[in-house]
Amino acid sequence: MPYTAFSAKSSYIKDNPETIQGFTNALQKGMDYVNSHSPEEIAKIIAPQFEETDLETITTIVERYYNQDTWKENLIFEEDSFTLLQNILEEAGELSERVPYDKLVDITFATEAAK
Repeated sequence: MPYTAFSAKSSYIKDNPETIQGFTNALQKGMDYVNSHSPEEIAKIIAPQFEETDLETITTIVERYYNQDTWKENLIFEEDSFTLLQNILEEAGELSERVPYDKLVDITFATEAAK
């Protein structure tokens, strides 16, 4: 289940499809990178974002994600993942009403970025 998500008003998506696609393409490029490079390579690239943490620790953390197969291959938010997210939110008492997948999730841009 993805734990990071991005949202935009439908009016913004309609008026700015190039911006949405560009943003989605950039995220997909990052996913392609982590799926095609070693934990050591990834750690070196992200190290400047964690100046207070030594490279060995960053590498260990990235290896943990890598070994858990944490990263998906694409950004497509599948219906099963959406259902799981709603289950978790409902069990936590944070969801008062379920929303149909096809009414809230638009995978058009993610599908295009995954090509």
